Amino acid sequence: MITATPRPAKPWGWYARLPRWGQLAFAAALGGLGALGQAPYEQPLLLLIALSLAFLVFRQHAHGRAAALVGWSYGVGYFCTALVWILQPFQIDPDKHAWMAPFALLFLSAGLALFWGAAFWIARRLSAQAWPLLLTWPAAELLRAYVFTGFPWASPAQALVDSAAGQALAWVGPHGVTLWLISLAWFLSARARLRWRGAMRAAQFFTLAGAAISFYLPPSAPIAALTPHIVRLVQPNAEQHLKWQPDFAQAFFQRQLEFTAEPATTGAPPALTLWPETAIPWTYENAGPALDLISEAAGGRMVALGLLRRTDRAVFNSMAVLGPEQAATQLYDKHHLVPFGEFIPFPRLAERLGLTGLAQVSAIGFAAGPGARTLDFGALGRGLPLICYEAVFAHDVNAAPERPDFIIQITNDAWFGRNIGPQQHLAQARMRAIEQGLPLIRAANTGVSAMIDPYGRILDSLPMGAAGFIDTRLPHPLPPTFYSRIGDLPIMVLLLAGLLIAGLRNHAIK
Repeated sequence: MITATPRPAKPWGWYARLPRWGQLAFAAALGGLGALGQAPYEQPLLLLIALSLAFLVFRQHAHGRAAALVGWSYGVGYFCTALVWILQPFQIDPDKHAWMAPFALLFLSAGLALFWGAAFWIARRLSAQAWPLLLTWPAAELLRAYVFTGFPWASPAQALVDSAAGQALAWVGPHGVTLWLISLAWFLSARARLRWRGAMRAAQFFTLAGAAISFYLPPSAPIAALTPHIVRLVQPNAEQHLKWQPDFAQAFFQRQLEFTAEPATTGAPPALTLWPETAIPWTYENAGPALDLISEAAGGRMVALGLLRRTDRAVFNSMAVLGPEQAATQLYDKHHLVPFGEFIPFPRLAERLGLTGLAQVSAIGFAAGPGARTLDFGALGRGLPLICYEAVFAHDVNAAPERPDFIIQITNDAWFGRNIGPQQHLAQARMRAIEQGLPLIRAANTGVSAMIDPYGRILDSLPMGAAGFIDTRLPHPLPPTFYSRIGDLPIMVLLLAGLLIAGLRNHAIK
């Protein structure tokens, strides 16, 4: 009697036997695993492994529709985990907004995941192999940074900000680093012919080991050279649900005045004192007496602070720089606003439906300023102001009309709780410092306020949820980085050329 020798089961046979909903759930779980690469978890190796497994899952689907659903599910799991902090703003006024919180997280995650689903679909349409995903996935991330005003939060590159690998941001920017990460993931998931399998597995092992080392080694950059200029960072720790209540608002203002008037802790008095976003409850037009008190507390030295500014037709989220004459010498209006936070898209339709932004202060929301610009901070040099959300966009920082000597960010992260959201926002500020080779001065209402050197390292900081101030020296800038000179255009051209070649190849094969 002859018995057939059983054929070995395919490594992913178990996956093929799952029902469709099981495959999508597995993909979503992989996405959630990958999100643990982001702050505050900071496990970039898990992100790389999850990206590699996504390539293996992609290979199991021969049809574009199935691949798109799997890519979308992976994205939903990733963004639901990374952006869970989006629930927090809806708890500031729970009676009015809490019911929207789960829908906001789900709809935002599902919407962002469409970019990844499209990447998987196009990649499968281009080839039966996995390599086109090398191009379509980074291209989707690049589009996510630009389309519909952009929302590049929790990009894969963001997970590397605290590592030696993250210093590549100075050369190729966030999209170049994302391309490198996804290329690593593709190589780690690649299959080899039987003849070369041993060599391939060895190469993959050493690639994974090298990546792990670069992910967890701190930057090897030299110690940042410091200027003699002292900057005071003021952190009032004003809880968002109390911030605008009259009694508490006055107390928070008084707290900031006291911190500003404190004697210098470093010998020399601060050349600049920085208050956070919307630091006072009065608009610029009505804040004259308050601005006088601030200048007096600073001993006539320079103070920069966030406040609202009204005109006959608009409200602006602004930064004012107070000079020695106890008056605002310069104003900057935030130009990249938060959709559904500071303004509602399609305002007429939203008005009919009774929808308003979470931070909206007028019927039409905030108005956008004219764009990026630098301000003169005297002996400190010229600074590029960023208000809160603007630190998310690498291309906005690159859009400055001239290279500044430092970046200055004011923010009110009290909207986002005390953990995931503020930590990820801080990581993005550090990315901007690395990309530009510039120090970044950051004052946050509830933390983390920090002095960040041009390599993205935190030199001094105030912890989350603490009220206080620190005096810290401003680092010197580095020479312009390669990325600050070239921006995103070369990566755009590279990806577009690769997709065009892939499309022509696919057409020729057909």
